[in-house]
Amino acid sequence: MTQAPFIHRFEPGQGASLLLLHGTGGDEHDLIPLARQLAPQAALLSPRGRVLENGAPRFFRRLAPGVFDEADLRQQAADLAQFVRAARQRYGLEGLPLYALGYSNGANMASALLLLQPALLDGAVLFRPMLPLEVHPLPNLSGRAVLVAAGRFDPWSPPGRVEALLDCLRRAGAEVEAGWWPAGHGLLPEELMAARAWLARRIP
Repeated sequence: MTQAPFIHRFEPGQGASLLLLHGTGGDEHDLIPLARQLAPQAALLSPRGRVLENGAPRFFRRLAPGVFDEADLRQQAADLAQFVRAARQRYGLEGLPLYALGYSNGANMASALLLLQPALLDGAVLFRPMLPLEVHPLPNLSGRAVLVAAGRFDPWSPPGRVEALLDCLRRAGAEVEAGWWPAGHGLLPEELMAARAWLARRIP
């Protein structure tokens, strides 16, 4: 069955663009204010996840907390990549750097895009991610820059699953910077400042 296209919001900018991927229960508006804070000049492409979990939008199905439907994840990642490529053409973003900015479920989707669609993104800022799936063989992520912001007390993104993601990305050749923050699943002002500085070094 063909799914509906991605409802999305686009805001023009200059230079690089950010692909905004919200958490469970969010929508295409959720991360716009944060993105404007972190990268004021960037163009913003913000799709809404098409999977509903008790009415809450997500980017892919899960079978239980922390247990993902891998077949759906792979299909949703392929569909999202196709949408992003078409949107870049539509909005005149082709040839410009593209970074994902994801939170929670959105960060897991961004991780999946890096692993399954390695040519799509130049890098990513991942707030509260974990390894979403195993990929063999690993893609070549040389030249890709990834910032991971993890919470030491996060019950939804266990440290072991975060470390597995870091190891996977590094073995794939990505330039990975990780911050472990004294927080749960919520974000701290200090890590937002660190993310802004990280993006400023990469987005003109």
